Amino acid sequence: MEVEKKKSTEAEGIEIADLKADNTTNPWPARFAAKDEEWKKETTRALVRKVDIRLLPFLIIMYLLNFLDRSNLAQARQGDLERDLGMTGTDFNLATSIFFVGYLLMQLPSNMIITRVRPSLYLTTAMMLWGGVSACNAATHKFTDLVVVRFFLGFIEAPFFPGAVFLMSSWYTRAELTRRMSYFYSGNALANMFGGIIGAAVLGNMDGAQGIAGWRWLFIIEGVITIFVAFIGIFLLPDYPGDTRWLSEEERAFAAWRLLADINESDDQKAKSVWQGAKLALLDYRLYLFVLLQHLSLLSQTFQYFFPSIVGTLKYGKIETLWLTVPVWFATFLISVCVTWTSAKTKDRSIHIFCLMLLAAVGNAIATGATSVGARFFAMFLMPMGAVSSYQIILSWIANSFPRPMVKRSACLAIANMIGNTASIYGSYMYPASAAPQYIPGGSANAVICLLVGSLALGLRFLHIRENKKLEQAERSRAAGVVEEASEDRRGDGFRYIY
Repeated sequence: MEVEKKKSTEAEGIEIADLKADNTTNPWPARFAAKDEEWKKETTRALVRKVDIRLLPFLIIMYLLNFLDRSNLAQARQGDLERDLGMTGTDFNLATSIFFVGYLLMQLPSNMIITRVRPSLYLTTAMMLWGGVSACNAATHKFTDLVVVRFFLGFIEAPFFPGAVFLMSSWYTRAELTRRMSYFYSGNALANMFGGIIGAAVLGNMDGAQGIAGWRWLFIIEGVITIFVAFIGIFLLPDYPGDTRWLSEEERAFAAWRLLADINESDDQKAKSVWQGAKLALLDYRLYLFVLLQHLSLLSQTFQYFFPSIVGTLKYGKIETLWLTVPVWFATFLISVCVTWTSAKTKDRSIHIFCLMLLAAVGNAIATGATSVGARFFAMFLMPMGAVSSYQIILSWIANSFPRPMVKRSACLAIANMIGNTASIYGSYMYPASAAPQYIPGGSANAVICLLVGSLALGLRFLHIRENKKLEQAERSRAAGVVEEASEDRRGDGFRYIY
């Protein structure tokens, strides 16, 4: 995910040469540098508030629709999807997993494209395309058709997540971006919540309308909504600070200047190519632990692609089942926002992740072992509240743990994202229809996986504590005049890993 590679002043619409010019050519950099810290803080606060209002909500809506169009198969299953397409056995699991095959294949090409086109045009075009492909699900008449559409849906949806993060990186500093990424991912819970609402409304009121099955209407309506929002996004979604009309000339210049200053504070110039960044990433043993952490975390969330079916084991009607998923995902959204805030406030990652994954493990255990409706429904709150919320913290933790050089962080994020998402390919088979109603194999495995994620987070905590002690020792050595070996990945004084 090369979201940081192009975060330069040139990308922001202002040439680096302009910023380095004299005061006559471009007086803004000298003016900003001469301002006191209080002015910079107040100006930054006002600017970021404007960006948060204009950019972040629309990106969250886009991600909501992105996730909704990939997960609406779970709601369509509550209609006559499987019967109409002649699906049996593990056909539904295959239709779910094939999406991620296309999604992963497009990751690398999309990471190359996003640095060469306007983000607003890139994201809205991709959104229109996936809305159209998603609507094509309604035109399928046999299982093979569905598999083909799902594959291409994954292929078309793949560019959005790295593209959206790249756009945010063109506006936010590294510290600001971390928290915004967590809020951005909250669209996951909102998508599942609105998926239940829309699914219940469409399947309950439009089944057979105009001679079209309810599940087909579901794909048509959600696809049309996606295309409509994408069309609006062409006019509303900004590109870079340098060509944004809702900022004054001073605000545009300050937005670009502070991003350049943020980059210059690091040692990014020491690694000049993507290949050097990849080499540094692969030589850092911590990367493999974080890749495992993200992979297992995503594996623990695969239940959400079958969540209506799992809730359906409570023996309510199919429409009632969809309505029952709504409060679960709304509670998950609230918890995810709260823990993101407390994690940032306390600068803690590992303890939050451990507690949340313990919550998810308990939920999986109760859902698997309990037989009473009340206990199982309570457990279905715990599962996403723990697993989905903790993943938002994991995303920011990875970004925090590989802060410099920039190309190394970019490589680490790309590797973790690609390998992590492979979990959804085989994780889709954890909940076969034959295992209903308790889904003992999937629930039991997920409980163990949740405990592994929590334990791994604690392990990384102690590992970072040890690494921080090494950094302290290195600082003392430098202060004492002891010369250490040069390193491309050397940390500046005062740097500490977050744990």
